Amino acid sequence: MKKLIVAAVFAAFLVIGSPIFAQDSQKDKDSEYYYKNVSLEKIYPYRNGYVVQYRRGISMDKVYLPMSWFSSSAGKGEIVTLPQGKAWPSLSVYYKNGEFSHVRLYVHHLPSHQTWGVIPQNVNLDSSFENIEDLRLKF
Repeated sequence: MKKLIVAAVFAAFLVIGSPIFAQDSQKDKDSEYYYKNVSLEKIYPYRNGYVVQYRRGISMDKVYLPMSWFSSSAGKGEIVTLPQGKAWPSLSVYYKNGEFSHVRLYVHHLPSHQTWGVIPQNVNLDSSFENIEDLRLKF
């Protein structure tokens, strides 16, 4: 009889106590990264990078992503080509401890897709790509 009571108390402790310990171990596994994701309206390739237009409520906003971010040495940008299908292009901006870390640009594989745009050759946007170190999306 004593063995049955001890076994019941031990089983109750496992059932009640294990979620408490699991919560403590989860705190150690929380990531220092978080991200913001927005659907894209247009992506404009430019000689110095990409101009990305996204919807901000009922208005539009744009961000400038320097080409240097997409080199392997900088490691601040990555272009991910979406497979054929209905997936819509998007932009994910990652932050580490509240500071900008890197960006992922999910784009359609066909340049004829409606999200790809063209900047006329006579337009000079060089100054828009200078000294960009941070990326904050507006909502």
